[in-house]
Amino acid sequence: MSTTRECIVCGSVRPAPLYTGILACRACGHVFADLEISDEELLRLYGKSYFFGDEYSDYLADKGALQKNFRLRMRTLDTFMDSARHRRLLEIGCAYGFFLEVAHARFEEVMGIDIAADGVRHAQDTLQLNAIQGDFLAHDFGGRKFDVVCLWDTIEHLRDPHLYIEKAASCTDSGALLTITTGDIESLAARIKRDKWRLLHPPTHLHYFSPHTLSTLLDRYGFEVVYNRYCGFYRSIDNIAYNILVLRKQQHRLYDFLRKSGLTKLDFYLNVYDIMYVVARRRR
Repeated sequence: MSTTRECIVCGSVRPAPLYTGILACRACGHVFADLEISDEELLRLYGKSYFFGDEYSDYLADKGALQKNFRLRMRTLDTFMDSARHRRLLEIGCAYGFFLEVAHARFEEVMGIDIAADGVRHAQDTLQLNAIQGDFLAHDFGGRKFDVVCLWDTIEHLRDPHLYIEKAASCTDSGALLTITTGDIESLAARIKRDKWRLLHPPTHLHYFSPHTLSTLLDRYGFEVVYNRYCGFYRSIDNIAYNILVLRKQQHRLYDFLRKSGLTKLDFYLNVYDIMYVVARRRR
């Protein structure tokens, strides 16, 4: 692939190979996948099979563990919110609406947008939530402003995350909050595991931020980081077993045995200190 791509963080056109298929900007250190991906490929990538077979065994069955994570994230976000100021929330990458369902009681309005058609239908029809199937960059919000914009485990999936931050800035006013969770490419786990780091897997993950590169990007579009901590997460044993036994080792029989035993219905909390939880505030 070309090694003259412009860095989304600093604009440099001097990337260098870091790992096979992965580049790092020589100027600022931002890391990204050395590939181009079309809108059509993205739609195929995040079709129903992504949530049922490709990445998860059954995304809907994981709802309990996923919503435990969202309640933790909401608890942290609450400490930065003013109920009189932060009334309208937008989630970019809302998937099946699990976070919107957790958050809707705290806001006057919640809205989600995602390219995943099946997920949005579930959010609309089953959860009765305001969700839009479409491209955030192309969608016309009609001048609507939001007080909180969330990208939970989403920014790494985006082809052009800088354009999402730029548009988020245009959809917010001073004092609005932007929240992001994503892997930290400079975490101890990432530095030890190198090209075997669990979050390094294009084409679903295209950009790999550090605290420095993410804060630099946010600052460029008028957001000041006010919080950045490593966050833990709940994971179901089913999801872990599926990823290890089926996706990596093709041990379908052992996975089926575990499912029949009932063990895969359990979940647990883990913090390996490689996922950043960032809250940024829109400047004046």
